[in-house]
Amino acid sequence: MSGIAAGLTGFAVLLVLMAIRIPIGVAMLAVGLGGYGLYTGTGPLLAFLKTSTYYQFSTYSLSVIPLFVLMGEFATKAGMSRALYRTAAAFLGHRKGGLAMASIGGCAAFGAICGSSLATAATMGQVALPEMRRYNYSGALATGSLAAGGTLGILIPPSVILVLYALMAEQSIAKMFVAAMVPGVLAAVGYMIAVAIFVSRNPEDGPAGPRATWPERLVALRETWSLILIFALVIVGMYRGWFTPTEAAAVGAFGTGVLAVTHGGLRLSGLMACLRGTATTSAMIFLILLGAETFNAFLAQTQTPMLLAGAIQQSRLTPMLVLLAMLLLYLVLGCVMDSMSMLLLTIPIFYPIIAGLDFGMPREDTLIWFGILAVVVVEVGLITPPVGMNVFVINGMAKDVPMLESFRGVLPFLISDIIRIGVLIVFPIVTLGLVRLFG
Repeated sequence: MSGIAAGLTGFAVLLVLMAIRIPIGVAMLAVGLGGYGLYTGTGPLLAFLKTSTYYQFSTYSLSVIPLFVLMGEFATKAGMSRALYRTAAAFLGHRKGGLAMASIGGCAAFGAICGSSLATAATMGQVALPEMRRYNYSGALATGSLAAGGTLGILIPPSVILVLYALMAEQSIAKMFVAAMVPGVLAAVGYMIAVAIFVSRNPEDGPAGPRATWPERLVALRETWSLILIFALVIVGMYRGWFTPTEAAAVGAFGTGVLAVTHGGLRLSGLMACLRGTATTSAMIFLILLGAETFNAFLAQTQTPMLLAGAIQQSRLTPMLVLLAMLLLYLVLGCVMDSMSMLLLTIPIFYPIIAGLDFGMPREDTLIWFGILAVVVVEVGLITPPVGMNVFVINGMAKDVPMLESFRGVLPFLISDIIRIGVLIVFPIVTLGLVRLFG
């Protein structure tokens, strides 16, 4: 069997294992071990396992992941979601659809601390969903806005997904975070515009709430200054070189931990719950990383990524057409896979292809631009039918809302996403502008 035939066979077996609900980390590990052993023999496989696992998990850069996860756990326990939602509602709640806009604003701010889309959607849903239902918001708008707003958790830094991409593509974590800032803001603004258009056509779906006074707004704003300080310290400190990404994650985890104790009433039992949650999530991520490393080593032995890259370069397809095909594949995979699995599975294959294409910009800029595009499209997959994970999370919290109505509610946000993706593709400077400005 030729190398590319072995690689594609392994990929097909992996998809079958995922289809029968084998966890992605276990599936990649099994296919990687089996394929590597069959293709190279038992001796090379044992030699690979002897060294690869140690070097994979002794990498200092990986310590940033559990620290950012712990930061998110502390943020959840500190009750930050409630303060952020109150602040956004104080400024936007008096408008038609204002509480839905406030939910999106709260998700954006909480996502900047949490870094997880599912956690952002679930946490903000507990706070915002009862309020929107109390003011007679339609089930479609209430669940749709929260499901879409939750996707901001993996785009607005700090984000574990961005960290993983930076490590896999050998790019600067700080630059990836800075590059995600403008697309993240565009996402939040685009979602709010989608809400405004939604309620302009159906005013009864998002009635206006009471107008907060300026003293009430200032009180709400004062509750969130510490969050803004932590976010600014992590991002600015990392980019300015005050500390490394790992040190920045430690600073962020310590800051949110202090807030969880002083404002959230975190006690020993809560601290242990945060540590257990961090350990569980980190173990899951590391298992997927080990599976991805083993599967990618098998693909490297078959030379599948390099052969595909060479075939595409010789096919005379334009770079933009190749890029669009990759993004379309992400949309399709998003219907059946979670975001982290998609990136870990595809980046080793796409990375040499993108790096070898000429988009009229330096190689580093191309890889940063592609990374943000990939994360944005993966984010869309979280609300894409039939398996939008964020939609399922929010719909599970809104027992009285049919699933079909929730998916109907995310359609305006999907349209906003498609427009935003088009802007980011046509105008790379939107992604790279801040990187070049502060570089």
